[in-house]
Amino acid sequence: MIFKYKALTDKGEKTEGVIESFNVDIAINQLQKRGLIISEIHDTEEKKFQFPLMSFLNHVSNKDIVILSRQMSTLFQAQISALRVFRLLGSQTENPALKKCLTSIADDLQGGSAISVALSKYPDIFSTFYVNMIRSGEESGKLDEVFSYLADYLDRTYEVTTKAKNALIYPAFVISTFIGVMVLMLTVIIPKIALMITDSGQAIPFYTKIVLMISSIFVNYSIFLALGIVILVFVLWRFYHTKEGAIFFDDMRLNLPYLGNLYRKLYLSRIADNLNTMIMSGIPILKALEVTSSVVDNRIYKAILDDTLNKVREGVSLSNAFGQYKEIPNIMTQMVQVGEETGELGSILKSLAKFYQREVNTAVDTLVSLIEPIMIVGLGLGVGVLLASVLMPIYNIASGV
Repeated sequence: MIFKYKALTDKGEKTEGVIESFNVDIAINQLQKRGLIISEIHDTEEKKFQFPLMSFLNHVSNKDIVILSRQMSTLFQAQISALRVFRLLGSQTENPALKKCLTSIADDLQGGSAISVALSKYPDIFSTFYVNMIRSGEESGKLDEVFSYLADYLDRTYEVTTKAKNALIYPAFVISTFIGVMVLMLTVIIPKIALMITDSGQAIPFYTKIVLMISSIFVNYSIFLALGIVILVFVLWRFYHTKEGAIFFDDMRLNLPYLGNLYRKLYLSRIADNLNTMIMSGIPILKALEVTSSVVDNRIYKAILDDTLNKVREGVSLSNAFGQYKEIPNIMTQMVQVGEETGELGSILKSLAKFYQREVNTAVDTLVSLIEPIMIVGLGLGVGVLLASVLMPIYNIASGV
């Protein structure tokens, strides 16, 4: 890679130029050996425009990382060098974004960089948790075991998260289809029937008037309705990306009927599994709490973990710190206390992670079994009310009532 730089000489004179190196770290080291003080450096690779569709296709999914981690675990256990591992996987992967990432990491390793440092340059692909686990493996000399831990952990996380997401796909599709059908009826079919009903001169029932009024709004003000929905979605999106908005939506997610309990168990499972995996890999509890806080993906639990980290740093036990929050159930606090007293905190957290994973799976299975009959009844009532409101007046006209 070629880097363009601006620097100061030891005499304070400004200078600039280009340098070829494997990565930016080695380029900086080479320039510093020349006695230069770097003020600015960047690669000269031309950044090409990429259509949104191509960006989506090049996205590295969690499934890709699960498969990659499993492959790296196998290769490291076979005593293959890190450079050869990343070269091999980079040449075999089909995802263009991941191929480019692995090739760049291999270049960094060839230039003398540590694996964790090379991975940390791609935070969108390798999380803080992932990088810290690799750093722990480098320090302990047990990279093969750490990759095995990571592969197992990511397998569990991917399975639980995917199952929870898939449970919501079916109802979302059915509800979206129902809304589309209702809008079509209100804008195309109901207006034609409305002319027949109003021209008959008969008294119109109040529920039919409500349906006709809604249909009229959809027909005459559809542009304003669409514009209002776009504005509302944009405002909510902007609010969600503020600190207050993220906290509001994360708190609302935890307090949804039934789904809130599912989300709580999912986050507790993630917390217990993260802490267990990091502690079993030899990472200190303070660092484990810090990293878990950054990857828990909920502002409420992130604040709890940040506060717990400060308390543990001050000398408070983990169980006592957890016990101060209603979001952490008593069973988790008590089991953590047992783990601290017996010196088996890692094993206890592993048991907790398995327990909450089973709870999440059970909750998702129950949700799926309940959603279908509830939707059938709800959709039937909705369609029935709509049809009855327009068919009853037509029946009265036909029968001469």
